[in-house]
Amino acid sequence: MLRRPTLSLLVVTCLGHILLISAQVQSRSGLPIVEALAFDGFAAVQHGMEGIGRGIHDIWAHYLALHGAAVENDALKQQVFDLSTKLEEAQALAARTHALEEALGLRASQAAPTIVARVIAGNPSPSSWTVTLDRGSDDGVTPDMAVISARGVVGRVIAPLAPHAATVQLLIGRQAAAAVTFERANAGGIALGGGSEPVLRAEYVPVLANVQVGERVVTSGQDGIYPSGYLVGVVERVVAPGTPDRQIVIRPAVDFSHLDVVLIVLAHPQPATGGPS
Repeated sequence: MLRRPTLSLLVVTCLGHILLISAQVQSRSGLPIVEALAFDGFAAVQHGMEGIGRGIHDIWAHYLALHGAAVENDALKQQVFDLSTKLEEAQALAARTHALEEALGLRASQAAPTIVARVIAGNPSPSSWTVTLDRGSDDGVTPDMAVISARGVVGRVIAPLAPHAATVQLLIGRQAAAAVTFERANAGGIALGGGSEPVLRAEYVPVLANVQVGERVVTSGQDGIYPSGYLVGVVERVVAPGTPDRQIVIRPAVDFSHLDVVLIVLAHPQPATGGPS
């Protein structure tokens, strides 16, 4: 049995003879087999490296394309945002212009002197329901002056006043009230605010008055604050009609959540000596 060093030497000698023989034997291309194998090996390595290079190039190109698309997408998003902002500004300006036109049109039809005012702040909570206007004592505004809009009665000015600002108690506010007349029924009453929702309830209406749903309710002028004839709202529902427990709910004509331009009536009406009952 051959020893391990002798066996290793024999294997190395055989491999050497095989390499020498391969170096002398030519392949079909005319090159020695060893050179052909080496050439094929280098070609395979070069081909692999070329494939890796192309892959890296494709990945980089794809990344640049995605990056460019992302940048373009961000730019488009910014353009959409800018256009949306400009559209909202244009719509707000159009709304303010429309409100001002309505107020000026209403002002032209008023016999009493009025002044245009803008709402600059609001506190539409059930416990207060007030807004602040940009007119004050320096503009001739005093407490208990009526505030109206093109749609109807808004409320009244309350103390305290600033030289260029005034607080308005909205008609739907707590403890707010206005003397009113139901046009169809030709009956008087008091419209009171302060409910859990922006509606008014009517009190002191004669039991026999045939008040109906959809009927217009206007100011009567008997409270010394609101001139007569201003729209307050329409009757929304009548519960238990014809009984002492009757309840009349009035839906205000004014949308108190979208107040912008209003008119302040710069004169207190003289209370009427009589009115409908």
